Amino acid sequence: MIANFIQGLHDFHFLQNALITALVIGVVSGVVGCFIILRGMSLMGDAISHAVLPGVAISYILGINFFIGAIAFGLLASILITFIKGNSTIKGDTAIGITFSSFLALGVILIGIANSSTDLFHILFGNILAVQDQDKWITIGVSIVVILVIVLFFKELLLTSFDPLMAKALGMRVNFYHYLLMILLTLVSVTAMQSVGTILIVAMLITPAATAFLYCNSLKSMMILSACLGAFSSFVGLFLGYSYNIAAGSSIVLTSAVLFLISFFISPKQGFLTKWKGRE
Repeated sequence: MIANFIQGLHDFHFLQNALITALVIGVVSGVVGCFIILRGMSLMGDAISHAVLPGVAISYILGINFFIGAIAFGLLASILITFIKGNSTIKGDTAIGITFSSFLALGVILIGIANSSTDLFHILFGNILAVQDQDKWITIGVSIVVILVIVLFFKELLLTSFDPLMAKALGMRVNFYHYLLMILLTLVSVTAMQSVGTILIVAMLITPAATAFLYCNSLKSMMILSACLGAFSSFVGLFLGYSYNIAAGSSIVLTSAVLFLISFFISPKQGFLTKWKGRE
């Protein structure tokens, strides 16, 4: 099977595109996911990943690149959620639930209007093997921008993630960095649609970062390990999907989940192995 996969990489351009795109998405999702984990914003990632659906449908109807519509609606969703949470007595999870369900319902309606369930089905559940050259380069470009922004504003994002009250006391624009992170989250969600679809994007954002969290005590090491785990899951998932003719996006997510499950029992922070050995 490995030989067939390597031969396929040599012979088929679509598989080369799929591998490069999957690895890039695995890395950038792992990096951004660390901040999502630390800020307790897993639900926000889920909401934005689903909120981009109407933008994708509208882009298809208008005949433009789906990145444009998806990013626009993802940013709109994040702004609406933050505005509702900050200007009412409604809690954040309620604001997320309202916005998430409304945008998802709108997306379903627009899919019906677009009358092309085949293409949009791939947006929902991913089709990494259908990535074109243009989509690959857009994904690489967006991912480079996201990582560069994180590197440039690492200290600010670090402080506002761990202690927003202190950051505000030091004169930092906490809301600015919150919206900046929402923009990065939206960009990653849009790029990840190609590999795992809008349904499973949150898994790529959360699972590698959660696995890395079980091993690391610093944000930098957590980001590096999470990026490596995301890339490894993407590679193994694509290999399984291609070799056994199953959904590659789902294989990527399940591979990541298996790594988390193993880490949950063997990581030093959990201490299950230490407790088990102590009983012997």
